[in-house]
Amino acid sequence: MKQKRVIISGAAGRDFHNFLTYFKNNTNYKVVAFTATQIPGIDKKKFPKQLAGKNYPQGIKIFPEKQLPYLIKKYAVDEVILSYSDLSYDYVMHFASLVLSNGANFSLLGPKDTMLKSRKPVISVTAVRTGSGKSQTTRKIADILKQKGYNVIAIRHPMPYGNLVKQKCQRFSTYEDLIKYKTTIEEQEEYQPWLERGMTIYAGVDYKEILSQAEKEADIILFDGGNNDFSFFKPDLNVVVVDPHRPGHEVSYYPGEVNFRMADVLIINKMDTAKKENVKIVENNIKKYNPSAIVIKADSEIIVNNPEFIKGKRALLIGDGPTLTHGEMKYSAAFFAAKKYKAKIIDARKYAVGSLRETFKKFPHIQNELPAMGYSKKQIKELEKTINKANCDIIIDATPADLNKLIKINKPIARVNYELKEIGKPNLNTVLENFLRRIKWGIY
Repeated sequence: MKQKRVIISGAAGRDFHNFLTYFKNNTNYKVVAFTATQIPGIDKKKFPKQLAGKNYPQGIKIFPEKQLPYLIKKYAVDEVILSYSDLSYDYVMHFASLVLSNGANFSLLGPKDTMLKSRKPVISVTAVRTGSGKSQTTRKIADILKQKGYNVIAIRHPMPYGNLVKQKCQRFSTYEDLIKYKTTIEEQEEYQPWLERGMTIYAGVDYKEILSQAEKEADIILFDGGNNDFSFFKPDLNVVVVDPHRPGHEVSYYPGEVNFRMADVLIINKMDTAKKENVKIVENNIKKYNPSAIVIKADSEIIVNNPEFIKGKRALLIGDGPTLTHGEMKYSAAFFAAKKYKAKIIDARKYAVGSLRETFKKFPHIQNELPAMGYSKKQIKELEKTINKANCDIIIDATPADLNKLIKINKPIARVNYELKEIGKPNLNTVLENFLRRIKWGIY
């Protein structure tokens, strides 16, 4: 049979996982290129031969996604595999139409061909959109299991923005590990909260190897998802977070609806700040598309370390980069903290420099918040310049990472944290008690 020539279109995460789990040793296919988007600079790299395997002795080139029509023709491509997440259905079909009109087939790979099976019990935490509250949910689950005496190891959805060979399998248990692996702001936002809890988290590129290493020290593995992607591991308990600030997105974004329909447990988060009519839309969609799921209602409780600094002050708000950009949120927890303590919000756009100025142009829905973009040393420096340039009294920082540990800031900072606070029952404790009984009986 003739080998099919394939391009994998991604954003330095799901694309590499799809290659390693499905294409690497599959002689029916030849992956001729990756294309990349979302992550600045990733399209200048190459997927290395050390990871690509014997069928790819030169590695695989990564090109900007905008070159896709040219690449389809240049390499006589038979099939393009869309392999990144948090995409509206409108976007997905425009992408598919671009591929089809240039002569290639369009495909998606699903859980059946890409989920790895673990020897240990796995709980996955994913979402219908980025910024729904996956990480706070995962940490809450980890805290409950830890209190019950279980050794929990978290595995984070990939963020390999540096040397892919060195990032093959990363283990973070100390702050020194953050330095060792030269982590970006986006990575530190995800890893710091685990280290603060004295817990270990893995990430990297090769999730078969990562899973093998994590299994050696874990009683239970937690998959902490990224964007609205589905789990890399076959879950024994599938927890999915829904965001009523974006009602209806649970059935109109890829692959968030996949998560929504597969969920064993659906958590409606941010009940304290969402409109009642939006919550109702989410509840009706649950009844329609996944009526058998256990539904937990929860607030995203905002905690400010020094609220007395905020009241009446002119404040620059900083939020999580992916949530504010391709997550399409206009505000983060920093907005609700500013509102609660009556701060005067300044226009972040006026002070943006370099790539951050371009970020505001690309995502015009962002208005008065600064997305904490930091995918490279250069971009981290631009973030520092933007913050220090801002004419304000205080920074309200709602990023999970401690920016003071990454950049030098010339203004006082009020840090905003947010924790999952369940409302009534069922809650995560009752769900996990039942899950642990299944483990005890060996039926997970």
